[in-house]
Order: sequence, then structure tokens, then C-alpha cells
Amino acid sequence: MVKADKDKLFKGLRNFNIAMGVFHLLQGILMLVISSDFSLPVTRGFLDFDVTTKTLVPTSVEIFRIQLGPALAMFLFMSATAHFLIGTVLFKKYVKDLKMGVNRYRWYEYSLSASLMIVCIAMLTGVYDVGSLLMMFSLNAFMIIFGLQMELHNQGREELDWNPFIYGCIAGAIPWVIIAIYLFGAGGGDSGPPDFVYWIFVSIGVFFNCFAINMALQYKKVGKWKDYLYGERMYIILSLVAKSILAWQVFAGTLRPA
Repeated sequence: MVKADKDKLFKGLRNFNIAMGVFHLLQGILMLVISSDFSLPVTRGFLDFDVTTKTLVPTSVEIFRIQLGPALAMFLFMSATAHFLIGTVLFKKYVKDLKMGVNRYRWYEYSLSASLMIVCIAMLTGVYDVGSLLMMFSLNAFMIIFGLQMELHNQGREELDWNPFIYGCIAGAIPWVIIAIYLFGAGGGDSGPPDFVYWIFVSIGVFFNCFAINMALQYKKVGKWKDYLYGERMYIILSLVAKSILAWQVFAGTLRPA
């Protein structure tokens, strides 16, 4: 591809990032303005001595509450900030990295925004313990960092090392297993989470897997994915759709004003 055509593609990506930043920003602002003050507890568990039974019993106390509206707006604002920075002050570094098959800013942003998304989903299924939420956030963040390592480690390699990809998939699967245990262990019906939470589990789970599929197609150079920039656009689209679907499914289920 000639330099002029390549420059045109990079300019298109710059405008695309800014446009995506606007979409994320507007959704985040709207989420703050129209959401109810619905909140969920964050708890701390410990063993307490029961003087009656003379045994240690598990006890849980509420530490604080998280309002879902601002939490959803936060990961939308994280993405908006990343897109605006990439389209402006970080653009030259962004292009330099893309030419080497890397976008470190994508992974930095995902490590925060996608991990916050996991925490929100977990809390909707009944995971309230601060230790469990912290571990789930961290495992998801590690999954994202393995994605960055996949790109950094395989620059210029003829024989790919898939270990970072495999380790990332393992780390990223654990929070979903925990969510599934809470979600389906509730038994459904009136005693379990509302139906929209099951739809969130399925839809966002599918989109999270699409990110891994996109990376695999990039490195296997399948069809249009032979061009790294095509995979970059797919990452941006997947990010917008996944965050939007999660935010508005939660809004429809719990955050609509009474």
C-alpha cells in the first residue's frame, strides 16, 4: 500500500476515534442525567464468635453502596477519554504503534473499563463481597494485560507465541464462571435475579469472546484481518457495542426513573 493511502487510513482512524469518543461521552452524560439512584451494597465478610453456640459463624456487614448509574457512566467516560486522547495528543504515538501491530492505549483503557463492567455484572447477580469483587476486577485486568503482551511479544516474529493469548483467556474466564455460579445457582423464578440479568450474562459474554476471536483472526491473518487496521476498527466497534448494550440493558432493568 502506498504511503498516501496509508496516511488516509490513519486519518480515517483518527476521525473514527473522535466520533466514538463523542458517542461514549453522550451516552455517559445521558446515563447520569436520566438514571435513578438505584444502588447495590459492597460488603465485607468475616468470622464472628457466637456466644450462644460457642462457634465461629460467617458474618457480613455493608461497607458502602455503589450507585449503578454513575458506575455505568464511568466506563463510558473512560472509553470517551481514551478515544479523545488517541485522536488528539496521542495520535502520533498511536500511529507509530499501529505500524508495529500494537495499540497499548486500547489495552490500558480496557483494563479499567472492561474490569468495571465485570464488577457491575457480578453485583447484579449477587456478588457483593469486596474481596470477590476486587479479585474479579483484577483477573479481568490481567486478561487485558495479557492481550497487550500478546501484541508486544509477537512483534516481528514469524512463529507466533500464543501463550499470552491462552493465559489471558484462562484469567478472563474465571470471573464469568463465578458469575454463572451465582446466576444459575439462584434457581431462577421469583427467588433469582430478574430476566434482564440473564440476558446481560449471555449478550456481554458473547461480546467479550468476540474480542478474543478478533485477536485470533488478526494473528491468523484471516481475510480482511490480514490488515491490522481492520482488526483495530473491529476492536473499536466491539467496545462501543458491548458498553452500550450493557449500559442500556441495566438502565432498562433497574435504572429507569420511577
